[in-house]
Amino acid sequence: MMCKKGLFLIIITIVIVASAIYMNQTNTVRRLEGVEVREYAGQNLSSIYDFRENSIKGPQYIENESYRLIVSGLVENLLELKYDEIITEYPLYEKVVTLYCVEGWDVTLLWEGILIEDMLDKAEVNPQAKIVIFYAYDGYSTSLPLNYVFENDIMMAYKMNGIVLPPERGYPFQLVAESKLGYKWIKWITKIELSADVNYEGYWESRGYSNEADLPGFISRRGDV
Repeated sequence: MMCKKGLFLIIITIVIVASAIYMNQTNTVRRLEGVEVREYAGQNLSSIYDFRENSIKGPQYIENESYRLIVSGLVENLLELKYDEIITEYPLYEKVVTLYCVEGWDVTLLWEGILIEDMLDKAEVNPQAKIVIFYAYDGYSTSLPLNYVFENDIMMAYKMNGIVLPPERGYPFQLVAESKLGYKWIKWITKIELSADVNYEGYWESRGYSNEADLPGFISRRGDV
């Protein structure tokens, strides 16, 4: 009698475990889209779908669990940060900024993210560093002067218009390089390197584009001001 009872309990346990495994495999969690903000502080915003696809290798798809952001080069502390660490351990900021593309289109969006300066403070930048080089998952790169990053509160955004960046918009992070042309707004950032090489040229810069990418002259030529 005791043997039968023990066998019955074993069978019940096996059924429960098998059911749990099946439910875990079939009842997957699906992310629901947030509501896009289209007006902020009385200002109308563009849609996150108003972009044109112009990346060098098409949209990139990065897994949250395996993502790491490396901060290296002329720093005292090498950083290797997970996605969740970045958006929970650093202060978050938001700002409305317009991206102007050299192709002639622009979008004005509410960006939310962290300040590059906050990460660099934790990394402790070497006094010899003059340039911040950004690298992307698809092999793209660009650079900005270190003093520009500090003086302009430059953000690395993880949301636009209140929605987490879609993969085609740069998930997990896109640079908000305000007052610079769109090719400085690097998407899918995976590495930030501090360098003394003021002559460094990124993907488009090495192909003839201005390394400064200053905006005012470009806007004037378009007749926007």
